[in-house]
Amino acid sequence: MFISIIEAISRYAIPVVFVGIVGFGLAKRVKVYESFTEGAKEGFYTAVRIIPFLVAMLVAIGVFRASGAMDLLTNALSPVTNALGIEGETLPMAFMRPLSGGGAQGVMTEIINTHGPDTLIGRTVAVMMGSTETTFYVLAVYFGSVAIKKTRHALPAGLLADLAGLLAAIYISKIFF
Repeated sequence: MFISIIEAISRYAIPVVFVGIVGFGLAKRVKVYESFTEGAKEGFYTAVRIIPFLVAMLVAIGVFRASGAMDLLTNALSPVTNALGIEGETLPMAFMRPLSGGGAQGVMTEIINTHGPDTLIGRTVAVMMGSTETTFYVLAVYFGSVAIKKTRHALPAGLLADLAGLLAAIYISKIFF
C-alpha cells in the first residue's frame, strides 16, 4: 500500500508541479510562454558568462588528479586517518567532493568498483556523496555568474560544512554499517 502511494507520487509529482505553475501564471494573467522564453534567454547568457570559471575549475581538477598530487596527499595522510579509524581509501572522495560533483562521482565509482558496494568503504563514500556539497564549484558558478570577487565567509563556511558532512558520513557509516 505505502509503496504504491510513493510510486503514484513519484509518477505524477513533476507533471502536477508543471501544470500548477502554468495554471498559477495564467490565473495571475502572466504571459507564461513569453516569460519562459525570456528566462531561457537569460539562462543562456548566464551560462556563457560562467564558462571561463568552469573551464578554470575543470582544468585545475584535471591537473590535480593527473599530476599524482591526489595520490601523494592520500598516501601522506593515510597513517593519520588510519590511526583515527578513518579508512584511507575514502580520502580521494573527501578531497574531490568539494571540487567537483562529476569528479567525485568518478572517484566514488572507482572506489566502489575496487572495494564493492556493500563494504564499509563503499557505503561510506556513498554517504559522503550525499552529505557534502561541491563548494568550490558552487562558488565558481554562483559568484562568477554575478561577478562577485570577494566571497567573504562563504568559502570557510562551505568548507567547514563539508568537513562536518564528511566526518558525519564516516562515523554514521561505521555505526549503521
